[in-house]
Amino acid sequence: MANYTKFWKVWLRLNLLTKDVDNDYTAEVSTMKNTLRNEDIAQRIVDEGSEYKYDTLLSIINQHDRVIREAVMDGYSVLTKTCQYTPRVAGSWIGSSAKFDPEKHKVTLDLILASEMRESLSHVGVEVLTVKDSGANIGLVTDTTTGLSNDTITPGDDIRIDGDKIKIIGEAEGVGVFFIASDGTEHPVTRRLTTNDPKCLLARVPSDLADGQYTLRIVTQFSNNSTLLKDPRTIEYERPLTVGNGGSGGGDRPEIE
Repeated sequence: MANYTKFWKVWLRLNLLTKDVDNDYTAEVSTMKNTLRNEDIAQRIVDEGSEYKYDTLLSIINQHDRVIREAVMDGYSVLTKTCQYTPRVAGSWIGSSAKFDPEKHKVTLDLILASEMRESLSHVGVEVLTVKDSGANIGLVTDTTTGLSNDTITPGDDIRIDGDKIKIIGEAEGVGVFFIASDGTEHPVTRRLTTNDPKCLLARVPSDLADGQYTLRIVTQFSNNSTLLKDPRTIEYERPLTVGNGGSGGGDRPEIE
């Protein structure tokens, strides 16, 4: 019997990517609401009884991250106790004399779990809660540029949003698709939606999004009948979407955009 010391709670959702939608489910981890940042990590170390002060620890952690970024920029593969960062250039190269073209090629990273992290995850069990409410929801976001559904998005390109009751309709104030920055700033999708159906949207990510994490928000008056909702419904994707470095995927070799 496995020696589980931690447990992830998961909701079951109907799998939107298969035809057998009546009996095929995917597990959605019920993550904590707040994303931990370096400030939180430093505080946790202090709470464990570190002899170093909070400001000193935070400075060291931030310096650690900066050194990793610079090493990767120099072309190094970096292995920590958490993961290994491996440089990669994505895209198709036609002919042996092909040159780098930023319109066709993309500088990115592969992320591989370190042995210490794999060992830690072996002690994590899973507790299934129940099937999540099948009401209005965002179930999956896919970056159409990379084809990946690992919560990274590309400014200036489209994302595919799969869900239920997400069609954008209504004239009430605030109706639309928005990317909410960590400081609360709203970045609306201003381009006409290529696809606007109850279960699928194709939306253009604003080209001015800076690197960081964003919450995808949909505001709509859509209902299942011909009568619009009197008050708009707000639907948010439970997983943060990442622009730039720092994204993480759901497999052993996710891609960081």
